[in-house]
Amino acid sequence: MIVGKVIGSLISTRKTERLIGSKFMIVEPLESMRSGLGCFVATDIVGAGVGEVVLVATGSAARIACGAKEAPIDAAIVGIVDRECGLG
Repeated sequence: MIVGKVIGSLISTRKTERLIGSKFMIVEPLESMRSGLGCFVATDIVGAGVGEVVLVATGSAARIACGAKEAPIDAAIVGIVDRECGLG
C-alpha cells in the first residue's frame, strides 16, 4: 500500500463502461513513500476529499477492493488516514 495526499479530482465523462460511476482522485505519495513514484490517479471508494491523507491499494488488490476484477483499475483509495506517525 501507498500513503499519499489527495491533491485534486479528475472528471471523465467518456470512459469504458466498467468505470462508469467511479470517482477519480489525483494522489501524491508522501515523500517517504515516493521511491520514484510521482502523482497518479486512483479510484476513490471511500469518499476521500482534496487535502486528505489516504491509503492506496495498487495492482490486483485495487481491483479486488473495488469489486471490479475486470475493470482497468491500477490504484484505489481504500482508507482515509486519521493520524500519521512518522511518515512525513
